[in-house]
Amino acid sequence: MADSASTPNHVAVIGASGVIGQAVTRHFATRSAWSVTAISRRTPLNCPGAGFLGLDLLDPEACRRAVATLGDVTHLVYCAVQERPGLVGGWHEQSHVDTNAAMLRNLLEPMLPTARRLRHVILLQGTKAYGAHVEPIPSPARESWPRHQHRNFYFDQEDYVRAKSEGADWDWTILRPQVVFGDAIGANMNPMLALAVYGSILAEQGRPLDFPGGPHFGLAEATDARLIAQACQWAFECPSSANEIFNLTNGDVFSWRGIWPTIAASLGMEVGADTPASLAEMLPVFRPAWTEIVQRYHLRVPAHVDAFVGQSLTYTDLLIRLSSGIAGPSVLLSTIKVRQAGFERCIDTEDMFRNWFDTMRAERLLPPLRTGR
Repeated sequence: MADSASTPNHVAVIGASGVIGQAVTRHFATRSAWSVTAISRRTPLNCPGAGFLGLDLLDPEACRRAVATLGDVTHLVYCAVQERPGLVGGWHEQSHVDTNAAMLRNLLEPMLPTARRLRHVILLQGTKAYGAHVEPIPSPARESWPRHQHRNFYFDQEDYVRAKSEGADWDWTILRPQVVFGDAIGANMNPMLALAVYGSILAEQGRPLDFPGGPHFGLAEATDARLIAQACQWAFECPSSANEIFNLTNGDVFSWRGIWPTIAASLGMEVGADTPASLAEMLPVFRPAWTEIVQRYHLRVPAHVDAFVGQSLTYTDLLIRLSSGIAGPSVLLSTIKVRQAGFERCIDTEDMFRNWFDTMRAERLLPPLRTGR
């Protein structure tokens, strides 16, 4: 890890073991002008060059002790979130709002008076800020819209940071990415995990990659976690990002049915039949099959599929059914604002899938490609 005393910038990444936090940690750990402290309950995967601080954000006393070591932090990326069992139901509960709002306050209340060098705070939100999980919304969603009236911890956190920044020497930025893809294991909302488990098990059985979502009716957008990491550095360094909210996507659109051949090829598989099914309901079948795969190929992942995939099967069910018109219309974001502000990076979503599956194989999170297709 770069010595924070010898580098001009020290970024603390909160929620560093998650799909966004892990990518952000890796990104800044490779930048010579930055030192990185990764903060989470679990250790992030493959983040050489970053320091790690284990912390439960629901423990106020532990947070007070932790921030005593972070007095030289200059930048902060907050992407921690606690989800309820069952995932979707929790999004409508006040307790979900209260828990996640308390986590941010527990950290920042003792940190802000002592982090004298702090210059910028980034919060992560998402399309739920527009009420996409509550009712159909117009597309594309724009940051200039009035706040959608529903319970959401995004708004509690945003209001708290806005209030704390008044008269302070630091700015804030809020990023609202569309569905995020990465290689963080155990994440509750990482579709790569669900696709990896489903595809690996079918491939091991010599079967093609059946499409579980049914017929296609809608469009979707994705955001590569590495693109979010790049956007965080841009926000830290670009004055036009100060105290602004930005949507963020890869820059293209796709349909799940249309991109399925790319996903299949990335897994070394043929495309199968349209076979509507719930991946979450298939979990009992996945458990013994996944354990066998992990042991056979000596993968560096939990042998218990629940620990590997978190609640991402449930999340992926929601995404595929939304995109196929079962649960609602397409949800698309306008990214004009962030591009006009100066962040112009993009990635082809097909390339994103190829890159992440290659990365996961290289990290031994997935079995090798089968030969003799």
